[in-house]
Amino acid sequence: MSKGLFILGTGTDIGKTYVTGLLLKYLRDHDFNATYFKAALSGAIRDENDNLIPGDAVEVLTIANLDEDTDFLVPYIYETAVSPHLASQIEGNPVNLKRVKEAYDNVSERYDYIVMEGSGGIVCPIRYEGKGNENNIMLEDIVKYLNLDVILIADAGLGTINSIVTTVEYLKNRNIHLCAIIMNNYKDELMENDNIKMVEGLCDVPVIAKVYQNDTNLRLDIDTEILISYFK
Repeated sequence: MSKGLFILGTGTDIGKTYVTGLLLKYLRDHDFNATYFKAALSGAIRDENDNLIPGDAVEVLTIANLDEDTDFLVPYIYETAVSPHLASQIEGNPVNLKRVKEAYDNVSERYDYIVMEGSGGIVCPIRYEGKGNENNIMLEDIVKYLNLDVILIADAGLGTINSIVTTVEYLKNRNIHLCAIIMNNYKDELMENDNIKMVEGLCDVPVIAKVYQNDTNLRLDIDTEILISYFK
């Protein structure tokens, strides 16, 4: 069975999918038998044959130069571009944790390492059937169910200190281990360098990479062996 690592964003549209692709490419370029996985993807588009195409998965696989069936890597695909809980209310086929685990285990039989991308930020409803309903699923429930540690992707710019610290504190309160942070859309400027210094000081979590716009490779500030140690 393979080892996995969960990739979380501080929110929507901060480049989590792009950085996930660069991370997977890094692993594969270093000869690790690694792949991608995502439990639920919304906002898929239809091709000329009316098949749903999970855009995030396609983007990651393209960046990482990995030829794999996206349906194998993403068990739940929705067309409506909203949170998975609402997409499934509109389209049907709500997420089931056991099915996610089964799909994850199937992927783990073929690959040694799984880079698993989350949906939105940590407070993302995946399935919701009413207050207190036992079938409700939040993103954190998937992380815990698969027993994964986390790397957090954040925008390097203005406002990121609050977004990161808020997310880190939430993870701590839910007993989810955060290994490291990667800053996206980085510019080597005073404010963004100070953001990194402040985040590392306030959270006691290392920033292990800074991704410039249009980067095609991930440059880590840690050894590859340390990155691999994050997988469990």
